[in-house]
Amino acid sequence: MTVIVVAACPVGLRGHLTRWLLEISPGVFVGTISAHVRGLMWARVVDMVKTGRAIMVHGADNEQGLAFQVHDHNWIPVDYEGINLMLRPVQPDDADPAVPASKGWSNASKRRRFGRR
Repeated sequence: MTVIVVAACPVGLRGHLTRWLLEISPGVFVGTISAHVRGLMWARVVDMVKTGRAIMVHGADNEQGLAFQVHDHNWIPVDYEGINLMLRPVQPDDADPAVPASKGWSNASKRRRFGRR
């Protein structure tokens, strides 16, 4: 099975993908295609996506049982001891230094743990 997710892409690319795959949600295409067709389709996606981004996930003969490829995406695939993971880079506004990290148990957690009062 192959899944291709495209975002901010031209309508022509979506039309091309519907020739081979089923569009189950806007920009999400699913289907079973051969490895040769999958390679040609990914090359076509990379050529046509322009300023958008694309992700392809397909079955593979490895520990995870899948492999993925990304094009122009801010999440980066990394190999961690033979397992492919997606690395999400930390944005400067994600880690706000003005907000201190909470320490200890929250009040709700204390109530749940020690009985409701």
